[in-house]
Amino acid sequence: MKTIYWSVDKNVDKEESYSHIKQAADLLKKNEVVAFPTETVYGLGGNAKEDSAITKIFAAKGRPSDNPLIIHIAKRAQLVELVETVPATAEKLMDAFWPGPLTIIFEKKQGVLSEVATAGLSTVGIRMPDHPVALRIIEEAGLPIAAPSANRSGKPSPTKATHVKEDLDSYIAGIVDGGPTGVGVESTVVDCTDETVVILRPGGITKEQLESVVGEVKMDQALTNKEIKPKSPGMKYTHYAPNAPLFLVDGSKEKIQLLVEEEKQKGHKVGVLTTAENKEYYQADFIYACGIRADLSTVATELYDGLRSFDHKQVDIIFGEMFPTDGVGQAIMNRLMKAASHQVIK
Repeated sequence: MKTIYWSVDKNVDKEESYSHIKQAADLLKKNEVVAFPTETVYGLGGNAKEDSAITKIFAAKGRPSDNPLIIHIAKRAQLVELVETVPATAEKLMDAFWPGPLTIIFEKKQGVLSEVATAGLSTVGIRMPDHPVALRIIEEAGLPIAAPSANRSGKPSPTKATHVKEDLDSYIAGIVDGGPTGVGVESTVVDCTDETVVILRPGGITKEQLESVVGEVKMDQALTNKEIKPKSPGMKYTHYAPNAPLFLVDGSKEKIQLLVEEEKQKGHKVGVLTTAENKEYYQADFIYACGIRADLSTVATELYDGLRSFDHKQVDIIFGEMFPTDGVGQAIMNRLMKAASHQVIK
């Protein structure tokens, strides 16, 4: 398959950008799959009502079909068609954070969405992205769009169109390049079907932000207990992993440098994932400064690009610093722990 590549401006009303967006939307209406930018990561979109489109998403990603997809909408009015009820807590969260990096789990309306998209569950995760290109594509398509991250399953999520091209060129109908994404990690997923809101996946909206709107918010036990089956898309299988093994180090930068030297003596090409504050300290074959530790939002923005960069440098092993779990740090460490297969050196 030849993948069409469009470059668009965030000013979606520009004639050339709108023309490209309309072409992408037309492909979605024909049940093809198209990658496009959101404020979190690039999504791989398909018609959420049609099994044939969803099957193409799973095939392109190599994603297990028991892993449900998040549905993206452009207007609140679309929600009525897709869900049975909208709880009061969900209304408050939508008022506060939509459009934005928040996915809300609802009881789905039967017979509307593809059962393949929702993995046969009685619930569905829905969000409204905060990106002009994504919103206009969904609006032009006139459809709810299922859109997991636009990467091969298990690899780091794409925050640039070039990342999508690396993974999915010739696998999908089109890629809409709208520039780098902003947040850098996927949306927060919350379950609003019970009285207390539960975070199923940490992401761009923090626990503290949620609690400022709805009071007490709980964390899904599956986030810390690997024996419990997770309920959220993207949390069941290995994710975000570079080709080389990644080890997180719960210790000083001196400890990390000692580990680097031990591996170099074995003839290994060694990478270090750090931040701007510590970059000059390390002596390794490749060092990636992932934002600044003083502002964890910058770490989130650059995390996936950093993980992918180690593949480009063909390192044999990677040592990574750890981060505090306040605010967006919770999402960062969630992704890093999965990328490292929970391998931590103390």
